[in-house]
Amino acid sequence: MPFETLVAVCMGYVVLMFGVAFAADRAAQRGRVRWLDHPLVYTLSLSVYCSAWTFYGAVGYASRSGLEFATIYIGPTLVFAGAWWGLRRLVRIARMHHVTSIADLISARFGKSNALAALITLIAVIAATPYVALQLQSVRLSFELFALQSPGATPVTSETALWVAAGLALFTILFGTRNLAADERHHGVVTAIALEAVVKLVAFVALGVFVVWGLADGPADIVARIAAASQDPARDGWVLRPDRWTALNIVSAAAILTLPRMFQVLVVEAADEERLHVAGWAFPAYLFAMSLFVLPIAVMGAELLPASANPDLYVLTLPQAMGQDLLALLVFLGGFSAATSMVVVCTIALSTMISNHWLTPLRLWLRRPASGEETDDLRGFVLNSRRLAILAVMGAGWLYHQASGGSEALAAMGLVAFTGMAQVLPAMLGGLLWRGANRMGAYAGVGAGSVLWLVIVFLPSVGIGRLPPLIDGVDPLAFAVFLTLSVNTLAFIALSIFGFPDPVERLQGLSFVSAIQPIRHSRAPGEDRAEPLLAMARRVWGPDQALRYFRAQAAAQGKSGYLPDLTPAFLTALERRLSGSVGAATAHAMIDRVAGGMSLTVSDLMDVAGEAQRAMKEAQRLEIATSELERTARQLREANDKLTALSVQKDAFLGQISHELRTPMTSVRAFSEILKTPDLSDEDRARFAGIIHDEAGRLTRLLDDLLDLSVLESGQAQLDVSAANLHDLIERALNAASATRAERAFTIDRDIPTEHLGVITDPDRLLQVLINVITNARKYCDADRPVLRIRVARRPANGPAIDIIDNGAGIDAARQSLIFEKFSRLNDPARAGGAGLGLAICREIMLTLGGDISYLPGQGGAAFRIVLPKRPPVGQANPHAGAAS
Repeated sequence: MPFETLVAVCMGYVVLMFGVAFAADRAAQRGRVRWLDHPLVYTLSLSVYCSAWTFYGAVGYASRSGLEFATIYIGPTLVFAGAWWGLRRLVRIARMHHVTSIADLISARFGKSNALAALITLIAVIAATPYVALQLQSVRLSFELFALQSPGATPVTSETALWVAAGLALFTILFGTRNLAADERHHGVVTAIALEAVVKLVAFVALGVFVVWGLADGPADIVARIAAASQDPARDGWVLRPDRWTALNIVSAAAILTLPRMFQVLVVEAADEERLHVAGWAFPAYLFAMSLFVLPIAVMGAELLPASANPDLYVLTLPQAMGQDLLALLVFLGGFSAATSMVVVCTIALSTMISNHWLTPLRLWLRRPASGEETDDLRGFVLNSRRLAILAVMGAGWLYHQASGGSEALAAMGLVAFTGMAQVLPAMLGGLLWRGANRMGAYAGVGAGSVLWLVIVFLPSVGIGRLPPLIDGVDPLAFAVFLTLSVNTLAFIALSIFGFPDPVERLQGLSFVSAIQPIRHSRAPGEDRAEPLLAMARRVWGPDQALRYFRAQAAAQGKSGYLPDLTPAFLTALERRLSGSVGAATAHAMIDRVAGGMSLTVSDLMDVAGEAQRAMKEAQRLEIATSELERTARQLREANDKLTALSVQKDAFLGQISHELRTPMTSVRAFSEILKTPDLSDEDRARFAGIIHDEAGRLTRLLDDLLDLSVLESGQAQLDVSAANLHDLIERALNAASATRAERAFTIDRDIPTEHLGVITDPDRLLQVLINVITNARKYCDADRPVLRIRVARRPANGPAIDIIDNGAGIDAARQSLIFEKFSRLNDPARAGGAGLGLAICREIMLTLGGDISYLPGQGGAAFRIVLPKRPPVGQANPHAGAAS
């Protein structure tokens, strides 16, 4: 087959993968996730375990070591078939705590320690580097093989691996870093991997069928050939050694749980634990199918191919040597799929760990403000740090590939990663099963085991140092596995027994071991920090998502607005939600920094312990009843507080309105008396007439406001609906409001292109709202350099939203729930200079138009959002008409 044809097919296959990933992401965004959530797709995504090692290297491994290759498959099969209940529990706990990676899981269990997460991230990066190099090497070798068979083809050099790494990095950045929440599922990537799993399986089975029935005389002949090969004295590596066999089964079983890519697809991408009902039998069946023809291919390759042929490439050289170009192409695509799917998922997982546990905590530490609140955008930094980490991981894999010479056996490179990540297993299992395990034990175990692994396994793999002299008959790999895991486990147990966990560790330990919802510690009484917490969430999620979440939490408590009470349940939910974006340790530190005054009491621990011991059904009934009672009590308390505040405001209004009415009427009467004076000069007469005119206008405006509000509340307002351009309305509103405090130079920050949006509304009424809000901003903004920011957001399913935000001190949290009530002023009455009807009128206008106006806390100043419908409800009564009248 011409090499150029291979390259063209490969490029077409890559384009297909991009298209599948893009289509799946679009379907997920539109809510069409039913087929994406199928358990079969989840099961196929687990095939990312079958990397280039199992596709190419397993045959090479079998050629050198006989049945020892089967340990690659036996370990995971034992985990899925024999401990599926443990996997379900792992997924349940991970979803409960919004875990984003293996490092995040262990960090969350051991007191949310970011230092421990950073250590595990370091181990994962070092261990994964040889594995990424393995995939790049397999792709380079396969390209090399086809190039040698095509005279005149462009020689394949080490740059091929570099180009492959660059392409995979681009794919991962495009489809793996779209969402900030790392615990959210990557539908596009998972669907593409599921398709690649089918390609891998079809290619390998097709080759196996060809070998058994095309090259041999069927199963009986193949079994006879394998038996003969096992008796060949030259194949001394086929003799099974119990110590090595056991060690390989242990590390392969550990790999299915601890490799970053496997934790990503097994735990993070799982919609729920029910997926494991199918995966518990389907994934072992997939592994069986992938392993069924390994020995036949290895034996036939050794018999039919030259002795100089690379056993790792038998799967390609056999069909090529037999003239089966199409089969060779299919097998190449299968191997390419195996390599690329592993690299993509591995870099997604590692980039999340690097961002959450290295870069983001470092930035928060370096950018800690001396005073005031942090206002910089963290969302963009986290996403960009993940993209940078993807490039770094891919670059490290390519450098390892270059340093190792690119000629090492694929299986040996894979075992380096397996044994490295196995060092995380004791802390992981101990944390899930033993409440007495503590942070110091985890540090000691993971640290001691990893140092030993680094010295006796990893560094020798790149030519630095070598294993110490061993007793004759002791296998070096088995020795390394048993030594590192034994020291690791003993250190973990010893320091956990003699150490003493802090209260947060005890709370997390109870939550993990008992698989119950975590409850964050109580907050000491003091200053209300709900709005700073909202501002912090805005930095991570963006303003819209943060406002939606806080509003939903407030509503769940029976409160209106955006600021819920800082109850332990709310703080727990907020921390868990933030954990999905920045990791458990960072989320814990951010909330403690902003909220402050946190304390963990004995009663907190006792409450959680009591909850763990109650019957689940009774606990659920009590929780539901308690929640409803608390919600009702909050609603009644809020309504009572609101009525009290309104009563006070109404009394103040009666005094204010009588003053507002009496003052102009007194002036009109007094100056009218003066005008009766016969000897009054023409100049004085004109001046006094002007005063009477101005006072009459003031009185008319007040009465107009009262009449306008009454008409709106009664639902009798008539709308003059027409098409309008939002840009024109905003421009007119700015011009009309510019006379308010004209001496102050306001900076107007607008996004003009987004404002050019056609709307169907009553332009005059909407203009009235815009003028009122902008006038208030000019009147009350107390910043030295006032800035007014106006943004229009297009919403495909609904009408547009207009945000008007200044950079002043904003409105006190205690007054935010009252500002749209009648007679309410944004500030003290003396400074307001009005009757407090402006925002009440604005609210009634927006309700009449079918939209809404609300105050947005946590935006760095006074912020109002005006939401328009696609079309106003013409002919419908004001929804508040009955209540208002």
